[in-house]
Amino acid sequence: MKLTCSKSKNSCTYYVQKSVRIGDRTTTKPVERLGSIEEIKSRCGDQDPIEWAREYTKKLTLAEKEAKKGVLLKLSSSMLIDKNIRYSCNAGYLFLQDIYYSLGLDKTCRSISEKYKFDYDLNDILSMLVYSRIIAPASKLSSLESARRFLEQPKCELHQVYRALEVIAKENDFFQSELYKNSQNVINRKKEDLYYDCTNYYLNKKFILPL
Repeated sequence: MKLTCSKSKNSCTYYVQKSVRIGDRTTTKPVERLGSIEEIKSRCGDQDPIEWAREYTKKLTLAEKEAKKGVLLKLSSSMLIDKNIRYSCNAGYLFLQDIYYSLGLDKTCRSISEKYKFDYDLNDILSMLVYSRIIAPASKLSSLESARRFLEQPKCELHQVYRALEVIAKENDFFQSELYKNSQNVINRKKEDLYYDCTNYYLNKKFILPL
């Protein structure tokens, strides 16, 4: 950085500027306006204003160099990581979490929990299953183990997950109706046409058994 002076007819205004490269050319960019001699005197007191401005410019230059300085991390191959202590976590599910709560699934779980009065957290279980199945589809056990590496770990146990699945299956229609209603607050849906997804099942038997 350097100290520059922009002169006019009756005054001189001082600036701290630095050189920057834009494409193939180099130009100067103002960093800070120090003002006129009188303005600088109000900041430096009894010190010579020009000397103070030069020292101030040097300090800004050193501060910028310190900010760009690389950081060297030291790793010891002999140091062991403590057992059962996690030093990293997965946070990709946070994008899904925003969609999950915008659809009001937490409120739907709360309504069902008040109906059945069970002791586990249905929202904790359902959100864990949704995030895990989207990120890395697996079994219930593997999904729970994968969710243990989330930034916010689930508090449920495996047996509670299986118990919750029975309730989710029983309240399937309620879940779908609430999802449809709440999704209208998230996206605009054309409701003039209704489409049905029809699935056909074909069975093949080698032998026809008598009735």
